[in-house]
Amino acid sequence: MADVARLAGVSHQTVSRVINGHPNVRQETVLRVQRAIDELGYHRNSTARALVTRRTNVLGVLAFDTTLFGPAQTLAGIERAAREAGYFLSMVSLDDVSPAGVVAAADFLIQQSVEGCIAIAPQRGLVDALAALPGPLPLVAVEGGEGSGLPVVCVDQVQGAGEAVRHLLALGHHTVHHIEGDPLWLESEARAFGWRRALEEAGAPVPEPLQGDWSPRSGYDLGRALVGRRAAGERVTAIFVGNDQMAIGVLRALHEAGLGVPGDVSVVGFDDIPEAEYLTPSLSTVYQDFAQVGRESLALLLGEIGAGRTGSADPAGAGRRVVPAELRHRGSSGPPPP
Repeated sequence: MADVARLAGVSHQTVSRVINGHPNVRQETVLRVQRAIDELGYHRNSTARALVTRRTNVLGVLAFDTTLFGPAQTLAGIERAAREAGYFLSMVSLDDVSPAGVVAAADFLIQQSVEGCIAIAPQRGLVDALAALPGPLPLVAVEGGEGSGLPVVCVDQVQGAGEAVRHLLALGHHTVHHIEGDPLWLESEARAFGWRRALEEAGAPVPEPLQGDWSPRSGYDLGRALVGRRAAGERVTAIFVGNDQMAIGVLRALHEAGLGVPGDVSVVGFDDIPEAEYLTPSLSTVYQDFAQVGRESLALLLGEIGAGRTGSADPAGAGRRVVPAELRHRGSSGPPPP
């Protein structure tokens, strides 16, 4: 900064004001300082700045299983929102969601001097471990369910599943079968609840759901099981699948059985992966706005930091933000066969 000040012919304090966007600096001075910055290739020293301001502008992220589409897109949404707000991220990928594993991951982030943490917390055990964390770390859980006392940002999984079921019923299907995701995941639980509630509200039969694990292979195997139930006389004309990857497996199983989609069986997935629109037929699915989840998570965390709250200091649940889901009707859903 001293080099920049000498080259621009201004004081060290003026350079600081320009860098920090202070309004009381003449435009010609701003331009002169900026030219000196460009000429010298100056970059501010974040460590030195943190010593002066006692702010690091670094936020932590605790993430679990980012190989899956939902967590990966959630992480991308948080990173974009943080970057736009001028924050850096330090991330820990969790393999061990036990209380000891979560404490170790949180300690690592605290050693990086993060100002707060966003946890992508899709499993009940992980949420419980986060809620029990000791120490002074402001924390927001993404997809953290209800009742934990943590500030939470989530997509309305129940509403999204309900829209999928009501869409299929409105097309004329007498009921909708369901393939659930991993039973340990809160999203799987919420989507199954939304499916069941929509059927019950419509007075439609509630078939026994099948338990998957998010993978295309499990969708394929369970799709074959539904084909078998159909061959045995069960009326299987519509399937709501817990995510798009499993839905891809279902489409394969139906194709191999010689069943048309949507002529014989309609299929609706969840997530709206980029490939969904380009499948044959294109996949009807429920879209999640992960960019909005990122923005809401960051805004809620910065509010927690500003208010000086830490950990599970939100027992009333006031810090809960819900992002609506959106059904996208494409080629894989249509009226049932005559």
